[in-house]
Amino acid sequence: MNTDARQDNATFGITLVVSAMFIFATQDAITKTLAETYSAPQILWVRFVFYAVFALAFSARKRPLRFALRSRAPWLQVARSLLIVAEIAMFIITIRYMSLAEMHALLATFPLMVTAIAALFLGEPVGIRRWGAVFAGFVGVLIIIRPGIIELQPGVLLALVTALMFAGYNVMTRMVAKYDDGETSTVYMAVIGAVVMTCLGPFYWIDPTLTDWMWLICLSFTAAAGHFLLIKALEVAPASTLQPFNYTLLVFATVIGYIFFDNLPDFWTVVGASVVVASGLYTIYRERRRKEAA
Repeated sequence: MNTDARQDNATFGITLVVSAMFIFATQDAITKTLAETYSAPQILWVRFVFYAVFALAFSARKRPLRFALRSRAPWLQVARSLLIVAEIAMFIITIRYMSLAEMHALLATFPLMVTAIAALFLGEPVGIRRWGAVFAGFVGVLIIIRPGIIELQPGVLLALVTALMFAGYNVMTRMVAKYDDGETSTVYMAVIGAVVMTCLGPFYWIDPTLTDWMWLICLSFTAAAGHFLLIKALEVAPASTLQPFNYTLLVFATVIGYIFFDNLPDFWTVVGASVVVASGLYTIYRERRRKEAA
């Protein structure tokens, strides 16, 4: 493939990722609206059933479903899927207490947490520069929450737990990628999420209004559409090229939060978020350099 073709693919992949981030920011705004009335299990039930239908249909286009469900690490797939279900539930609970911008400013710490978890529990080599980036990200979090200076918001610790859970999910995804392809991982996550929430959802069900049914359907559609765009992006461009553009989610969340909820982050939240994002971008850069050297 010539240089121009590679550049075209990278540009197209970046466009897809940025589009996916906009969709995810919209999805989070819908989630925040629904979370004021409905429980996390009910929202997740509708979302995962819809997503399971999408994942199974998408997989069946390429090969029989029995191959997509054939995993060489099934228990790791199950644990990973249960963790992401719990993480999304925690996100739904937490977003009731925080603005979209503040929530995503703290969630932006997850790449730094991935680095720390991979080093401490998987034995991956992490140099002094990446540890420095992790420390800088921690300083960024302190700037955002300012403990001892302002009253600690009830959602802050929940948001950090949510980020930690998402980091664990990413580490487990990295582990399972050694055994299964991305399509198998997607199908497992969707099906297990749908099964678990079908067992829990009925106990928390509140009949939605017609308007809220429309929002629930929109939420399910945005989840499927966002993941579809991410899958397509990874098909045309390498993950190392696309990763930095995941941070556009924070920008979109801030803009959408202001438009629909009249929420804007304060000065110190912007400063702290900038430190966290810069640390994450540097971590991604060093990770790419390490892989290139290897």
